[in-house]
Amino acid sequence: MPDAAVPSCGLFGDILGRRKVMLFAYAWFSVGMAITATTSAATMFGWMRFFTGLGVGALVATTGALVSEYAPKGKKNLCNAITYSGVPLGSLLAALLAILLLQHIGWRGMFFVGALPLVTLLPLAYFKMPESVAWLASRRRLAEARAISERTGVEIPEAVPAAAGEIVPVTEGRAGFAGLFSGTYIFPTILLGLMSATALMLVYSLNTWLPELMLRAGFNAKGSLSFLLVLNGGAVLGAVAGSRVADRFGPKPVVAACFAIGAASIALLTLSLPLAALLAIVAIVGLGTSGTQTLIYGFVANYYRTNVRGAGVAWCAGFGRLGGVGGPLLGGFLIGGGFALNSIFYVLAGLGLLGVMLTLLVPIARRTLELHTMRIEPTPQAGPDKVAAAVAPTT
Repeated sequence: MPDAAVPSCGLFGDILGRRKVMLFAYAWFSVGMAITATTSAATMFGWMRFFTGLGVGALVATTGALVSEYAPKGKKNLCNAITYSGVPLGSLLAALLAILLLQHIGWRGMFFVGALPLVTLLPLAYFKMPESVAWLASRRRLAEARAISERTGVEIPEAVPAAAGEIVPVTEGRAGFAGLFSGTYIFPTILLGLMSATALMLVYSLNTWLPELMLRAGFNAKGSLSFLLVLNGGAVLGAVAGSRVADRFGPKPVVAACFAIGAASIALLTLSLPLAALLAIVAIVGLGTSGTQTLIYGFVANYYRTNVRGAGVAWCAGFGRLGGVGGPLLGGFLIGGGFALNSIFYVLAGLGLLGVMLTLLVPIARRTLELHTMRIEPTPQAGPDKVAAAVAPTT
């Protein structure tokens, strides 16, 4: 996925709206998949993969922000974890479809399957996916925010200035990357980007080289691939379980703990243990690597205010891709350099400890205004002129 696409689309999401960017992204990557299926030259194929990745990057940048703004109170990290768990699940499903269909429809047919969202997901999202209520309120588009709030039951976030009693929507601070890299957000933004890069370096190191490492440990090819399957399964289950704890105690200590668990479990792979024990440990490694990255997305999506949230998720995903590039290179350097198997695992465990330290340095998010919400009870028969009468301020 092109790294540059993610930050720019996060900026557009904060300025133009979540819904517009996501609809455009669905169409973009679907058309890209269809055109890729028709290419006959390697150069054109490569460019179309880049083109398609722009749409995928846009989804990564805006999905976390939209999910965070629609998730119920106390379940924001859980909803983000479920959403971003779709990435490893999608990878497994794509591999399964390739096993079942590739010999029958060929690689071109597989890319046409990837273009199906143009006629399935895009129409569904167009008619059923509303704009973010929080984003509309932050842009002072209160009439639209109230209409969607009345239809969905999602509360409108508000802020009460200390000196005045008038309720106004939350619009404090600069939007997009201008707000992300100004004031008190500069330091945590850098730390969150480094956290993401560290986690993705672990993710891509293990996903690329774990089968080879387990072959060197004495397992056959089939057995070494089973470790990769268990790794991704542990990531999905671990992220969902960890998100429940994050919703109760906050994401920062949970992310730090998951980094620590990942480091400890990677170090345990140096021990001579039975196969069943090693598989269990690898599942825990999945929690401490891919699962941790999923929790980081939730952490970031809930850390920033509304008008920089998309840029924050985009920064986390985009800068983190440096780790995604460096992970396979690191593994290749260690393996090609003749390092002992245990030494390689200890280096990867050290990355987990680095993640712990970075996470603990992130300051607690602060709000300059006292936040409130407006609850608008859903009344399907009410028209736009009756919506205002349903507004009931709550704290």
